[in-house]
Amino acid sequence: MSIQDAIAEITLILGQRLTTSKSDLDLHGRSETYFAACPPDAIAYPDSTDEVSQIVKICAAHNCPVIGWGTGTSLEGQSLAVHGGICVDFSRMNRIIAVHHADMDAIVQPGVTREALNLDLRATGLFFPVDPGANASLGGMASTRASGTTAVRYGTMRGNVIGLTVVLASGEIIHTGTRARKSSAGYDLTSLFVGAEGTLGLICELTLRLHGQPESTTAAICAFDTIDAAVACVIDTIQIGIPMARIEFVDAATVAAVNAYSGSDMSERPHLMVEFHGSETAVAEQAENFGEIVTDHEGHGFEWAANSEDRTALWAMRHSAYWAILAARPGTTALVTDICVPISRLADAVNAVRADLADAGVAGPILGHVGDGNFHSILLFDPDNAQELETVKDLSNRMVERALEMGGTVSGEHGIGLGKLGYMEREHGGAWAVMGALKTALDPQNIMNPGKLVPPGN
Repeated sequence: MSIQDAIAEITLILGQRLTTSKSDLDLHGRSETYFAACPPDAIAYPDSTDEVSQIVKICAAHNCPVIGWGTGTSLEGQSLAVHGGICVDFSRMNRIIAVHHADMDAIVQPGVTREALNLDLRATGLFFPVDPGANASLGGMASTRASGTTAVRYGTMRGNVIGLTVVLASGEIIHTGTRARKSSAGYDLTSLFVGAEGTLGLICELTLRLHGQPESTTAAICAFDTIDAAVACVIDTIQIGIPMARIEFVDAATVAAVNAYSGSDMSERPHLMVEFHGSETAVAEQAENFGEIVTDHEGHGFEWAANSEDRTALWAMRHSAYWAILAARPGTTALVTDICVPISRLADAVNAVRADLADAGVAGPILGHVGDGNFHSILLFDPDNAQELETVKDLSNRMVERALEMGGTVSGEHGIGLGKLGYMEREHGGAWAVMGALKTALDPQNIMNPGKLVPPGN
C-alpha cells in the first residue's frame, strides 16, 4: 500500500482540491459521539462522478483505503478512517440535477442536504420527507439507511431512494434502478447500496421519491404520568390506523434537559409529540381521534401547534434534545445507541432500559420514534474516566441483547459502523458471512471504508 503515491497522483487531477492540511484532517477525523479521532491521510473534494471514478481507480492501483464523507453527522463512526487513506468529501457535489414534478421524483448529487432540497422544492408542491434531525447530506443518509421522525408515515431512505449512480471499488461507474414506479428486472441493487455505509462503493447520484406537500398540518404535545401510559397510547394509535406523520416520545429526563436548554416549561413527565398531515377535514378528524386515545390513557397538558412557527419551534426543541442532554452534564460526551423492537414490546424495552440505568447510576435520557418501535438512549460519561466508558458500553450491550431477544434489531437507523460491529453475527448469523462474501466480490482489495459493517477481513 502506498497512500503517499496515491495522494501525489490525485493531486495531479484535483490540484488544491486535494488537501493534507491539519485542520481539514482533524475535521474529517472526528465523530459526533465517543469514538477516538481517526484522521485520514488526505481529503479529496471532487466536483463530478468522473472525478470520483478517477480517484477510486488511483486508490485501487495503490491499495489505498477510500472513505466517503457527507456532513459527518453519523453516530456510529461510519466515516472514520480507521486504516488511514483518502477521505472523499462530497460537499462540492451539491447540485439538484432535475426535479420531475409529474413523476414526483428528483435526481440529486450526494452532497445536497435534505434542508437544501426541501428549500428548492418549496414552490413545487412537493417535498422530501425523511427527517433524521440533523441537516445531513442525502448521500450520507442513503449510505446509513437513515430514517427519523417522519418514518412512521413516509418510510425510511430504503423506500425513498429509487435509483443510484455508484462508483465501485474498481472505479467503474454503474447505475441502479430506474424512474419507473416498479420493476421486476433482476437483483435490487439500489437496496444493496442503501445502508452499505460506503463499504461497496461511493454513491454519486440519487434518484429520490418525492411526496406532495400536505394541504394541512398540525402538531401537538401531551404529557403522561408513566412511560407505560405513553407507549400504550402509541400502540393503540398505530393499531387503530390513525395515519400519524410523526409520533415521538421523550422521557422525563429528556424533558428536564430540554427545559433547561431551550427555556421551555414542559412538565417533567414522559411526553408524546405528534403531527398530522392531510386535508383540513382529515387532519381535524385524526386529531380528534388521537385526543380521545390520549384521554383514555390519562394523558394531559394537551397543546396544539397549528401555525408553522409553533410547529417549527416544537420540532426544533425535539431535534435539539441531544445537545440539551449533553449540556445537562458539562464536560461529558455520549454513547448514543438506538434499538428497534416490535411495537408490542416497546414498553417492556423502555422500562427495562430505565431500570438498568437506575441500577448503574447513569444518566441516559430516552427518546425516539416510537411509532415504529425505534428509540434511543443518550448515555453520558466522562471521557477521562475509563470505568464510566465501560459502564455505558455494558448498558448499551444490554439494550442490544434485549432487543434481539424481543425479535428486534441492534439499530433502527444509526447503522453499524464501528460501534455495533460486534453485534452483527448475533443478529444475522450466517447471513453476516454472506454480506462479507458480497463485499469481497465487489471490493476484493477491501479498500472501500474498510473495518466497517462486514466481518473482519472482508
